[in-house]
Amino acid sequence: MARKIICVGNLVLDEVFQVEELPRSGIKTGVLGYEKRYGGPAATAAVAICRLGGRAAYWGRIAADPAGEAGVAALREHGVDCDGVAVLPEGRTLRAVLVVDLQGERIIISDRRGLSHDPSVLPDDPLDGVGAVLVDSRWTAGAEVVLDRARAAGIVTVLDADGGVPGELQRLIDKADHVVFSSEGLRDHVGEGDPGALLRRCAGDSGRVFAVTRGAEGSLWLVDGELVTVPAFPVRVTDTTGCGDVFHGVYALGLCEGLNPLEAARFAAGAAAIKAERGRGWDGMPDRQALERMLHGEPVLV
Repeated sequence: MARKIICVGNLVLDEVFQVEELPRSGIKTGVLGYEKRYGGPAATAAVAICRLGGRAAYWGRIAADPAGEAGVAALREHGVDCDGVAVLPEGRTLRAVLVVDLQGERIIISDRRGLSHDPSVLPDDPLDGVGAVLVDSRWTAGAEVVLDRARAAGIVTVLDADGGVPGELQRLIDKADHVVFSSEGLRDHVGEGDPGALLRRCAGDSGRVFAVTRGAEGSLWLVDGELVTVPAFPVRVTDTTGCGDVFHGVYALGLCEGLNPLEAARFAAGAAAIKAERGRGWDGMPDRQALERMLHGEPVLV
């Protein structure tokens, strides 16, 4: 049986507004479409893993409210193990407002203060049969605890380094084997500059894997001291929401399946490209057949 991947972080109820173009400051704009769906970096990564035939468990928090209950039900429908989800009696399940234009670009406004950050609600799980741990930077207290457990157990760890409080994010970076930033996350953490130089500054002499995803420009990887670009797959973009989350989850799956970091990065790039073309939230996840076709340069049904 395939080894399970534990995904630690946030589950979010997204309210998505589609517009013709992203609004500028101080103007009003009309809406072309509206829907509610679920997201969150770790939760979306877990769905992507399961859709590709992997095994994933989501460890996070929800409130005892209809939004949290429906979110967990949606995860389970997609095959995600939710036994590690904590239901908190106070607060509200996290929300985000997304504005998406016709080119698939988006603005996200997130509420990350609706729930306690106390990591004591994590399951007391010895990580038996776990092949990898993926954590996002949105619940740093929980992520830090699970990274420590994984290190003690000799389990590979991946950090989705997008956002987070600078000091807290650095602690997660110090504990992770594979650190994958978004362009925005890398800039927020170390400032403006050449991405390769910024990755080297982050990595220091650690010898660990560092990377940054750059949308249509592909991703840049620092592996064994060498900088390597992994190209993106050209697609007609519908919605970029969740593509980075898919990338991180599928990258962790690739490592679990024995791929080296650059092979896993190409694997993840193919999955993220299909997701960008399909949109549709969790329902737009690529399956294994579609991903194999993308990796071999064959047409993929949208």
